[in-house]
Amino acid sequence: MNPVPIVWDMETSDPDDFLTLLLLLDHPKVKLKAVTITPGSTAQVGLVRRALEWFGRTDISVGARDITWPKSCVSGWHRGAYGETPLSSDARPAAEVLLESFDKDTTYVTGASNQNLGAAMALAEARGTPFVLGAWVAQGGFAGEGVVPAEKQLAKFKGLVTCPSFNLGGAPKPVLAAQQHGGFGIRRFVSKNVCHGVIYDARMHEQFTAAKHKRLGLELIWKGMEHYLRKNRSGKAFHDPLAAACAIDPGIGVWAEVELYRDGHAWGSRLQPGSNTFIIVDYAKQRFIDTMLA
Repeated sequence: MNPVPIVWDMETSDPDDFLTLLLLLDHPKVKLKAVTITPGSTAQVGLVRRALEWFGRTDISVGARDITWPKSCVSGWHRGAYGETPLSSDARPAAEVLLESFDKDTTYVTGASNQNLGAAMALAEARGTPFVLGAWVAQGGFAGEGVVPAEKQLAKFKGLVTCPSFNLGGAPKPVLAAQQHGGFGIRRFVSKNVCHGVIYDARMHEQFTAAKHKRLGLELIWKGMEHYLRKNRSGKAFHDPLAAACAIDPGIGVWAEVELYRDGHAWGSRLQPGSNTFIIVDYAKQRFIDTMLA
């Protein structure tokens, strides 16, 4: 199997976006082409640039939505786990990076609000150039009653039809427009009802401990989670790594073909055959772990 060409869109207010970057940088089944950052402060760009240096990856384009963003937007966990990193302005406009990186074979994985996607779609329209993307795998959205079987619904979402979704709610217009856009090969949403049940806990840490010698990405994820688990013994929700793993191996998920919709600040989905938009309703836990540890 040839490596999957991936573009990763991330933020840094939470650990799992950066952990996903580490997962993708040397995964044997991934060809990471570019990283785009929301909002794209110099602190965030510096953090991403430092990670690329660790792996010797000078081939990866870096884009920022707004390099002049006044706040750091980098959490204390990043500094505690990996040390201070210098600021950097070495990033191009994210929309330009995305348009240059997208093609019919590329998968775009998003772990942040979809402002960069919206900017790329708008730029393509302004230039009169085609917008073509093989697959979009987004962490976010919600599938509930009517889509997810009752026995598969997490207790916290039992019976709900809609629920707020931070990533989709941060830029709703591009999400809704993307469902109707002909340039997307396929759209997959890794939603709350499943990803909120995916926890990096002591047991998963043991599996990373046993595998971390295999490659640098696993060692650095282990290092970051070793730091995290000292203060958070119950573990960490692993939303974005699940989305990335589903981009590498869609067979990890069980998918329903749907239409996503917005209801005020909440999101829902309804079954819609032929939409070419899918949302996750269940996942294979060991297959997910095996994909991460490959």
